Amino acid sequence: MNLENIGQALHPLSKRQLLREKNIYPDDSVLKEALKQAFPYYQKFLREISQHEIDLDWRYYHDGNAWLGKGLYRWKGKRGGAKEITVFWLSIWEGYYKVTLFFPMKVAQEVIHLPIDDAIKQLIQNSDSIINQRKNLPVTINLCSFEYLETVMTLIDYKKSLQ
Repeated sequence: MNLENIGQALHPLSKRQLLREKNIYPDDSVLKEALKQAFPYYQKFLREISQHEIDLDWRYYHDGNAWLGKGLYRWKGKRGGAKEITVFWLSIWEGYYKVTLFFPMKVAQEVIHLPIDDAIKQLIQNSDSIINQRKNLPVTINLCSFEYLETVMTLIDYKKSLQ
């Protein structure tokens, strides 16, 4: 099973991505309209990532013709220089949001053994990336409730530890 469908397998959701207008910045009013009943869960997600030292940077990407949130972890290097990594990508869909993390394939087995939801583990184990030994393991989770928030935060913390 392709990880792009991870949320679809667990919760049938709309396939329509939103935030397609370049001139409309995704502020809270725009996001509230797009996410509808999932907006309070999105706000909780923002509080959680903030506690994990992650900043969300919104940018419009012309290749996908949509606004995406880039979850950035910033820290000082050993010599005092500023460092940052992209921990995840966030996209807004009709009534929910997707969080996608990319892991190097060399840590795929470690990801599977993290204390995450069993349904997510199973989908990762059966993903096309694992089966075909691709360079990266994408993990996409659709969020419209608190159900997978703990799993997402565990994956975020693990991704931060790889820096």
